[in-house]
This record gives sequence, C-alpha cells and structure tokens, in this order.
Amino acid sequence: MRRRTFTASAFATALASPAIAQAQWPTKPLRLVIPYPPGGPSDISSRIVMERAAQLLGQGVLFDNKAGASGMIGAEFVKNQPVDHHTFLTTTTAMVCITRHLQAIPFDPERDIIPVSRMTTSWGAFAVHPSVPANTVAEFVAYAKANPGKLNYGSAGLATITHLFGEMLCLEAGIRMTHVPYRGSAPATNALLAGEIQAQFDQTTLPHIKAGKLRALAILAEVRHPDFPDVPTLQETGYGKESGDSWFGILAPAGTSPEAIARLDRAIADALRAPDIVQKVHNGGMRVTYLGPTDFRAQIGAESAMFGSIIQKGGIKLP
Repeated sequence: MRRRTFTASAFATALASPAIAQAQWPTKPLRLVIPYPPGGPSDISSRIVMERAAQLLGQGVLFDNKAGASGMIGAEFVKNQPVDHHTFLTTTTAMVCITRHLQAIPFDPERDIIPVSRMTTSWGAFAVHPSVPANTVAEFVAYAKANPGKLNYGSAGLATITHLFGEMLCLEAGIRMTHVPYRGSAPATNALLAGEIQAQFDQTTLPHIKAGKLRALAILAEVRHPDFPDVPTLQETGYGKESGDSWFGILAPAGTSPEAIARLDRAIADALRAPDIVQKVHNGGMRVTYLGPTDFRAQIGAESAMFGSIIQKGGIKLP
C-alpha cells in the first residue's frame, strides 16, 4: 500500500512553493485538529499514533480539540486556515461518509481535503439481551421475521454508524426492528443491559459480553476479535456484505504539499508497525487498519456510497 495520490490543487501549490518542496519537511511541530472531545476513540487513536509519527519525523505535535456539530466545527476550521503544510485533521467514518448524506456540510470531501492515512478501526459487536431466544444471527433473523416489529435496537443516536449497522441488517435480512436512538453509546448499552431494548451494534457492548451479561451474535469487523475467537464476523454469517467500519484517519487541507503528505504517511505507517503502538491501540478498543493515501481515498468513496444507499433506502432523515 505504497501508492500515493494527490489532488491537482495540492500539486499546483507544491509547484508554486518551491521552498516548501525543497525544504526538509517538517520544519516545525505538527498541529493536529481533532474535531471531537478529548477521551473518545478518535482522540485516543490520534494521540497514540500521531505522537509516535511526529517523533519519527523529529518534531513534536500540538493536539487541538475543536469539538462540535459532528466534527464539522473542526473540519471547517482546518479548511479556512492558511496552508502551512503542518496542519492536519483527524477524520472518522461519520465525518466524511455519513453526515454528508444527511445535511449540508461546510467542506467538499472531494475538493477541500486530501486523505493521508487511515490508522485504526474500532471493534464492535452485534449483541443481544439474554432474553432474546437466539444464539446465532440466523436464529435472530428467524425470530425477527416471526415477530415483526417486536424487537427494538438501540444506537448512539439517529443516523450514527451504530444506527446504520442495524438498518443495514434490516435491509439485507428483510426484517423489521424498531430503532431507539439514545444520547450516546453508553446509555444505549445501559438500556440493553436493563432489557429495555433487545439488540445493539456497538463497541460498548464488548466488556459486558466478556462479563457474560450480554450475548454476542457477531463481530462488526472484517476479522474476528482476538478476545472472542468463537464469535463469527457479521460477514461470515451472510450479512454486512458491504462491510463499513468505524475507522479513524488523518486528512490534510487542500494545498498541502505532496512531500508533506508522503512523509507523514510513511511516519504513520512506521508508527503502526511498532509492537507497543499496536498494543496501545488494542488496549484502546481498536485495531490497526492502515491504508495509504490512494487506498484511503478509495475506501472513503466506497463507504460514502454504501452509507448513502442505506440512508436513502431506509428513509433516514435528521429532524
């Protein structure tokens, strides 16, 4: 995955700024805008990986949390900054693949940003309350078909990826469940533990699966979770065919020099190969899923189309 792709605007800027192209980048500390609050998975992932990447580049890094509006406040801030070739933006699946299909956003994902690297992806599980008479996804689908509308599934909120996973299963399996949005993943998991809802598609279910309080029917990933080797992935059960993951990556504002993007991508790739970084990522509830610029851009395009289709077919709209 060493292919590189850059926008025409970025290439033009590099030609217009020979001092940048010829300099030994980076010439000052990096600045990473994280458009989400401290302590969340995007923040944790960014700090683990980018601190090491900056060290490999011989510089420090300033982490700047600018949370709000589903990541749009931070994204708009970066878009409007003068190009200095040292400012970058953390991104998530929702920010570039989901929100754009639900509301106007303050940047053009194709023109205003350049993919640098995908770093990590959160683990997730399709979990059910023990009262649900199903031990496999096939049994769950059969029960849902026999009891249309009886099952409720919770999510972290309307049109979040935790909502769209459930909608994807409904569309693919031809079942009907009632979606119950909560203000975050933790409240939804608490409702599942209490039996107020019957299913959830989220990372926050994993500790309770391990404790035996919830039952895992599938792992929401392309590979099985190392802590739950007997639980199949959703794709192994015949569903979730188009995948879709909650991943975290790094973007650059349009105009950033190709040299800066290429060097940062290499540093991120090297950081993600370090055993201690892999372990820290795992401890944070994630796995290393590195993609370089070309493959990351393709992933963004494919998942944006997929989630857009789910939103359209499911008639999902924000209030």
